[in-house]
Amino acid sequence: MVEHIAAVVTEYDERLRKCGYVPRFSYGRPMLREDGGPNRCFLNYLFCDHSLAVASLQDIGLLRSTMLCNTCGRDITWSADSSTSEGFHWRCNRRVAGVSCNQFAFIKQGSWFQLSNLTLQEILLITYDTVCRDKATKIQSEYRLSSHTIADWGMFCRETTLVFLEGCSVKSGPNTTVEIEESKFGLHKYNRGHPVKCQWVFGGVERGSGNTFLVPVLDRTTDTLMNIIRDCIEPGTTVIKDSWAAYRDLGAQGYTHRSVNHSIQFVNPETGANTNAVADDCCARSHIGDNFHNSRNMHNHVGIRPLPPHVNQ
Repeated sequence: MVEHIAAVVTEYDERLRKCGYVPRFSYGRPMLREDGGPNRCFLNYLFCDHSLAVASLQDIGLLRSTMLCNTCGRDITWSADSSTSEGFHWRCNRRVAGVSCNQFAFIKQGSWFQLSNLTLQEILLITYDTVCRDKATKIQSEYRLSSHTIADWGMFCRETTLVFLEGCSVKSGPNTTVEIEESKFGLHKYNRGHPVKCQWVFGGVERGSGNTFLVPVLDRTTDTLMNIIRDCIEPGTTVIKDSWAAYRDLGAQGYTHRSVNHSIQFVNPETGANTNAVADDCCARSHIGDNFHNSRNMHNHVGIRPLPPHVNQ
C-alpha cells in the first residue's frame, strides 16, 4: 500500500511541476519529503486544479473510483457539479422497468471524508498536520477551526492508525532483531490526576526496517502475549524484551532473546539490549491522541470506531 501511494504521489508531483502556476524549486527539487511522501507545497498546489486533486485522491484510494446503483446494480456515472464544494457527484440516470433510478450520492460517501462539512483540501491538510505530530493548538490556529473539530479529526487519525496496525505483523526471521514491549495507554482528566480508561497495548518494532505492530490486549499473561508473538514474529528472530515473566518461554518457542531489566537500567550493560525503538514508537502513536486531551471528545482513548468499508479496504 505504501509503495502504491508513493508511486501515485510521484506521478502527480511530475504532473504538477509541468503546470504553469507551480513555481520552480531550486535544483529541480520535487514537492516530496525525503521518505517519498508529499509535503505541504504539494498539497497546496494540488488543489489549485480541483479536478486534478480529485483524480489523485481516487488513484490513491481515498475516494471511490466506482459506485454501484442500488436499483439497477450497475456503475453510477461520475458527473461535474458546481453546486457542491467537491465539484462532482455520483448519479444514475438509467431507467428500470420504465422508472428512473435517479440515485444520487456525494463523492465523499464511503470515504475518509464522509460526514464532514469541511472541504477535501481542509480535511487532507488537517490529517497531514495531525499525522506529522503538529500541536492541536497550532492546527486550530492555522485553519481557524474549533477545538472540537480538531479533536475529532485527531481521534479519527489515531483510531485509523490502530486499525491499520492491528492488521500488521513484523514476520522477521534469522539475522533480524525485534524489540517488544507492553505499554499502558491512557489520558489524564483535565491533564492532571490519575490516568483514566487505560488500555494495555503490546507492540514490536523491527530494527532497521521500522516495521511495526501494535495490539490492544486485555491482560499481559503468557498465553496472551505469546500468541501475539507467534502471529507477528517468525521463529529465529532475535527478540529484545524486558524482564516481564510472561516472556520466559521465548527460547523454547524458537526465538533468540535478550533482556533488559527496566527496574535497574534501560540498556543492558553486557549485551547492549534495549527497547528504546519500540518505546519511542508507542509514544509517537499515542502522541496523536495526547495532543487533544483537553477535549471532551477524546475520553474514549483507544476505542476503535467502525470505519466505512471503503476505508477498511
